[in-house]
Amino acid sequence: MKARSVPVRSPAITPEIMLRAYAAGIFPMAESADDPGLFWVEPELRGVIPLDGFHLSGRLARTVRSDRFEIEVDRDFEAVIAACGEARPDRPDTWINPRIREIFGELFALGHVHTVECRREGRLVGGLYGLSLGGAFFGESMFHRETDASKVALVHLVARLKAGGYRLLDTQFQTGHLAQFGTIEIPREAYRQRLEAALRTEGDWYRWPRGARITGSEALAAL
Repeated sequence: MKARSVPVRSPAITPEIMLRAYAAGIFPMAESADDPGLFWVEPELRGVIPLDGFHLSGRLARTVRSDRFEIEVDRDFEAVIAACGEARPDRPDTWINPRIREIFGELFALGHVHTVECRREGRLVGGLYGLSLGGAFFGESMFHRETDASKVALVHLVARLKAGGYRLLDTQFQTGHLAQFGTIEIPREAYRQRLEAALRTEGDWYRWPRGARITGSEALAAL
C-alpha cells in the first residue's frame, strides 16, 4: 500500500497537533515498538467501513446476540492499548511504541480516544480503541484473546457510532480481516471529502451512556 510518510521527532507531537493531523487526513505510526520515533502517514487508498454497509455473518450475529461477552466502553484504556501492542504469531512486531501509548493516553483523558472492551467473567479478552473527532471515528487497533472477541467489539463499535450519529469509520488500511465487514478502499481525495463532511457534524459517543450495558440484541437492532 503506497502512502506518503514524513518522519517527525516524537516529542514535537502534542494532543492538539494530533487532532489537527487527523482532521487533515494523516496519522502517526512507528517503525516498531522499540523505535522512539514516529512518522506521519497518508495512504493513497484509505480503508473505510461504510456505516450503512456494515456486513456481519449469521454466525457472528448469533454470537453477538448470545451476549457471550460483557461489553463496556472506556473502562481501561491502558489495558486495551497494551493488549493491542502485544506481539502475536501473525504479527511479531507492532507500530504501537511508548510515545503512541503516551499521547493516546493524553487524548483519552481529554475525551477524544475511546475503547470498546469485551470481558468474560471479568477478564479482558478482546477490544479496540480509536480516536473520535466530530462525526468521524478513526479505528486504531484491535485485539482478541478469545475467538470472536475483537469481532464482537467491532459490531458494538459500529452500533454505537450509528446510534451516535457518526458519519465516517476510518480503518486506515484495507486488510483481509476487515474486508469481511464491508471495508472498502477509496482514493485520497474522495476520503478527504468524506472526512470534511464528517467533521462538519458532531457524533455523540455517549448517546448510549458510559455505564450502560448494551446487549447484543440492542447492538444488532442499531445496525
